[in-house]
Amino acid sequence: MDWGQILNNTAYWLFSPETIAYALAAVGLAVQFGYGGLLNFGMAGFMALGAYGYAISILSFGLPWWVGIIIGCLAAVAFAFLLGIPTLRLRADYLAIVTIAAAEIVRLFLTTQLFDEWTNSADGLGGYHAGFRAANPFPEGTYGFGPWTWTADQLWVRVFGIILLAIATYLVWALMRSPWGRVLKGIREDEDAVRSLGKNVFAYKMQALIIGGVFGALGGVVFALPSAVIPATYTTSLTFFIWTILLLGGAATVFGPVLGSVIFWVIMGFLGNALPAMASAGWLPLSSVQAGTLRFILVGVALMLIVIFRPQGILGNKRELTFVK
Repeated sequence: MDWGQILNNTAYWLFSPETIAYALAAVGLAVQFGYGGLLNFGMAGFMALGAYGYAISILSFGLPWWVGIIIGCLAAVAFAFLLGIPTLRLRADYLAIVTIAAAEIVRLFLTTQLFDEWTNSADGLGGYHAGFRAANPFPEGTYGFGPWTWTADQLWVRVFGIILLAIATYLVWALMRSPWGRVLKGIREDEDAVRSLGKNVFAYKMQALIIGGVFGALGGVVFALPSAVIPATYTTSLTFFIWTILLLGGAATVFGPVLGSVIFWVIMGFLGNALPAMASAGWLPLSSVQAGTLRFILVGVALMLIVIFRPQGILGNKRELTFVK
């Protein structure tokens, strides 16, 4: 086994667009669940709308890339309203049921032949990168060292994604230290008590759903920047990966989603390289394909262990988490 190559491939995930995109979506989920107590199982839908809003704006309407990002965020806002209006006055489990179904509806909606002119149905969209790459401030060349060696375009994607992630993290930090954030955390703990103080609980929940959805849409944009928008990507497994990241880092924390995303993707990258190599070397009684799939089982087991033994996550405080009380 070539451990050097395995570790080299694993190190790539520290600064990958996927790591940054999932961290952004997890920051949004932290606002919704960690601080607001909203059980959103449809983050894949928010990411899909962000990515498709970005790509369709450029390909079908010829809009600038930055306008495409705004439209993707507006699509997420509209989606949050559609989800929140009928459910946020009800118990949290209703929102969970609606969101997981709504995300699947969005994905299937994007694959239908009826809108093939704009979505290209199941084949997805590509070729929308020119505007974003033209805005690249880095001259042509190669940057970095070792596993972190990138072209100018690859570096631009990562820098832009990290800037968005830094802004999102700062906004969450500022919001949760504000009166708005304290009210939101009060709603998570006991919404009847907050309602008795004259606060509009529905409005605060809707705002949290919208803010988290916008961060999810930005994650979808970053996820789409390097390659293409494929509807098969935005399945329920994507949402559960984001939940794993959130619970790993700490649900009611500012930096937990970022740390959780890095750890999650480094582990996934390591297992994705090491397990097939171990199978090929005869260390595992599995084929290389089966060994590659084994990592998803291990991640599922790890998630169960996290919820059982450290539900607050690495950076979290157990008292901050409603479902462990």
